[in-house]
Amino acid sequence: MKKGAGSGSGAELISRLDRIPIWPFGSTVLWVIGMGFLVAFYDITNVSFALPKIAGYFHLSSAASAIPVTASLLGYILGSYLNSTLADLKGRRTAIISATILFTVGSLATTFSFSYGWLIVWRFVTGMGIGAEIAAISTYIGEMAPAPVRGRYTGMANIWSFTGLAVVPFVALGLLTHFSWGWRGMFFVGALAGLTLIWAFRIPESPRWLIAHDRLAEAEAVIQNGEARAEKKLGKSLPAPVLLADETHEQKFPTSALFRPPYLGRWLLLFFVWVFMYLSDYAWLGMAPTLLVDKGYSLASSTLFLLVTGIGYPIGAILSAWFGDRFERKYSILVGIVVYALSLAAFGLFPSGATIVIAGFILSVALVFFFPLLYALTAESFPTQARATGVSLTDGIGHVGGALAPIFTLAIYAAFGHTGFLMAFMYMALTAIICAILLPFGVAATRKSLEVVHHEPADSVGVVSQ
Repeated sequence: MKKGAGSGSGAELISRLDRIPIWPFGSTVLWVIGMGFLVAFYDITNVSFALPKIAGYFHLSSAASAIPVTASLLGYILGSYLNSTLADLKGRRTAIISATILFTVGSLATTFSFSYGWLIVWRFVTGMGIGAEIAAISTYIGEMAPAPVRGRYTGMANIWSFTGLAVVPFVALGLLTHFSWGWRGMFFVGALAGLTLIWAFRIPESPRWLIAHDRLAEAEAVIQNGEARAEKKLGKSLPAPVLLADETHEQKFPTSALFRPPYLGRWLLLFFVWVFMYLSDYAWLGMAPTLLVDKGYSLASSTLFLLVTGIGYPIGAILSAWFGDRFERKYSILVGIVVYALSLAAFGLFPSGATIVIAGFILSVALVFFFPLLYALTAESFPTQARATGVSLTDGIGHVGGALAPIFTLAIYAAFGHTGFLMAFMYMALTAIICAILLPFGVAATRKSLEVVHHEPADSVGVVSQ
């Protein structure tokens, strides 16, 4: 049903939230979602560093050793969809808690896998938890952050996530090069995510989700708490709210809400954006250590290269938070992807130690600059009643590209013989450029209330007024 715009309506409550110029819900919320992101992203790439050791332990071929990566990504797709449906039906907080439990159990069980078959099974379960966590948190942060700072705080949350990527080479260097059981230790570190459950039950539910489910009193209590925190921090009263158009909340199964205009077009566009992005991104994140080892670098050397380039991850996340709301997001993303693609091409063309470090560093900065903004843009494109499901059906199912990436990369590497290294990286660059070409057709949502975005077609606003 549709809420009116009178006193206590959903529209009034959202207008009160979106007038707040800072993050209004306290540091505990940011810490919980930040740690969830950190461990989820750590778990995405830890397997790629562990693969050479796993292959040796279980006596695997190169092709067979890619199966855990593919299994994890297929689990990501299923977990993202199932848990996002739960998020849209039962709440964002419930979904964050269930996702954390899922990938904690998966990581712990992977640690103690003593057959390759069970390792694949538990990496699938871990992947389900990772996909569930990323979709739930992306939806949650997008709904909790007021419109003027949504990009900034999505970027800040992702400082944690890409710090998770950055620490993987450090952990790998400490464990894999010194202990025969080091690959098991890599997975055990991921299981530490379960500690966040101590605080996860204390975070507030999304007021947008509460409004969509006709729980206005609870939504108002959350927003009042945010208003009080913001006024205390700012030392002054908040500006008067500007009443916005209300969003229509139809009580349908979340997926069905996406298969009608304008959401069907947005879903198709973002689905292909994410497919091509993951065809590139997971080829880089999942196969770079293996390609460098096959190129002749030792495992320690290739890990050290990627450790140094990984310093770019937190820098990129800081830039994403800084610029997240200054320019229209879809164009900021496009620029970041082009820089990322050029760095991949340089990596393949000039594979010396110095070039690998320099190009890899620039690549890492660019990757982590645009990824948080792409998560924000994806969540902004869908209605509250199906926002988490929309994220799962784009980013989540888009991981089909991620699942295929190691297979395509290894096939290209093998097919081109002595130029296989170059062609593998040119493949990564090309798929990223295709993604960039699609982006201008997306919605322009920067600094706009989510409710306003749903009444607008895609447009071409390039710079956002301050």
